[in-house]
Amino acid sequence: MPKIDSRKNRRTGRSTHSPLGTQQLTAVAGLFGVLSESSRLQILQQLGDGPLGVGELVRKLRMKQANVSKQLGILLSAGIIARERDGNRVIYFIDMPLVFDLCRLVCSGMATHAARRAATLVAV
Repeated sequence: MPKIDSRKNRRTGRSTHSPLGTQQLTAVAGLFGVLSESSRLQILQQLGDGPLGVGELVRKLRMKQANVSKQLGILLSAGIIARERDGNRVIYFIDMPLVFDLCRLVCSGMATHAARRAATLVAV
C-alpha cells in the first residue's frame, strides 16, 4: 500500500501549503471571527468604495449610529480599517485590502460548492 503524503490534497494530489503555527492559526481565527458579522461586512463593502464618516455609513446602511460605531471599533482594533481626522470629522478607510480577496475567494468557493450539490441532486 503506498504511503500517503499528508502535505498533498487527497482529491487533487497537489501539494498544499506548509502548516501554520499556533500563533498564526490564532491570528487567522481572530480575523475570520471579526469577518463573521454581517454588519461588519456591510461596512467594509461601503468602505470599499472609498473613505466615509460614521454619519455617512449610518445613512447608507440604515443602521443605528451606536451599532455602526461599535462595529467600526472592532474593525479598527483588528487592523482591517484605519481612521484619520478631517477637521471635526473622523473618516474611516480600508487598511487591509486583502479582506476583499478573502470575501471573493469564499463567495467563489460557496458558489462552486452549491453548483456541485445542485448537480448531485439533479443526478439523483
